[in-house]
Amino acid sequence: MPQAPLVTWAALVACSAALSAGLIFVLKPLLIRYALAHPNDRSSHATATPQGAGLAMMAALLIVTFAAMLLGVMAPPPSLVPVLAGAILLTAIGTLDDAHALPVTWRLAGEALIAAAIVLTLPQDFRLLPDILPLIVERALMVVGVIWFVNAINFLDGLDWMTVAQVVPITLGVAVLQALGVVPPNVGVLALALLGATLGFAVFNKHPAQIFLGDAGSLPIGLILAYMLIYVAEAHLISGLLLALYGLTDATVTLARRALNRENVLSAHRSHFYQRAVASGLNVPQVTAQVFGLGMLLMVLAITAALASSLTVDIVLLFLGAGATGFVLFNFTRGR
Repeated sequence: MPQAPLVTWAALVACSAALSAGLIFVLKPLLIRYALAHPNDRSSHATATPQGAGLAMMAALLIVTFAAMLLGVMAPPPSLVPVLAGAILLTAIGTLDDAHALPVTWRLAGEALIAAAIVLTLPQDFRLLPDILPLIVERALMVVGVIWFVNAINFLDGLDWMTVAQVVPITLGVAVLQALGVVPPNVGVLALALLGATLGFAVFNKHPAQIFLGDAGSLPIGLILAYMLIYVAEAHLISGLLLALYGLTDATVTLARRALNRENVLSAHRSHFYQRAVASGLNVPQVTAQVFGLGMLLMVLAITAALASSLTVDIVLLFLGAGATGFVLFNFTRGR
């Protein structure tokens, strides 16, 4: 897909979106019957709402991706089999967690094994910081990073359209970077398939949501995003950091704050910045609009950084991205 026409992009996104929306429509009655998320003191919704739309999203993504393989749209390397297999396993783990909450340690163990397996399949010469870290240390940090990003996306899936507001800018940014030759064609196809599946889900998740993603979707989505960002970072580290900046910042700062307050960091809560914003008076669309706007800005900065390939530009753009992220998080703490 190095010189793929826009019609190919549009077809991939449209097919994935249509499949995702269609499968959600078909599954919805079953999810209403067997997978209702009832409101509790940690919820951001007031009425029982079905969850599990992630099953339809992942099915759509897999169908479109494998169809692209068969039609010759994709051109390895890299092979997407490891990350797709990992996504399937995380979908299964997430479905079990949605149906009956699994012990956190079990889920983390599964995530760690999947992350390690994917990182081990990377080529031997695949490096992010070759002049700074030994290979074994870099790979270990990549495993930790994948686990953390999977959970960051899961943590930040707590409002209607919240995951949509994060996934659309990241996947669109990766697709543009692929079109510019920064990342491999296969990674671009994966980004477009996830973008389409997310847009199909967005139809049903618009506030007030008819259906939720569930861990069956947030966990594999986090894994797929992390995989794509690894390839972006391999080509241009600052671009990868910029695309991931909001999710990593909100999740990491919140975890650090809870740890400093001696709270149980493994327990469910409503203290992320976006949740505090709603508690402080902002409505859900206002919060998700700010997250989406920030994501689009970070996407533009990431693409600019990759094109400029200048240390000075990298530093300036990273400061701009960090400043914009800090501004949004500060607004969330103030509320209305």
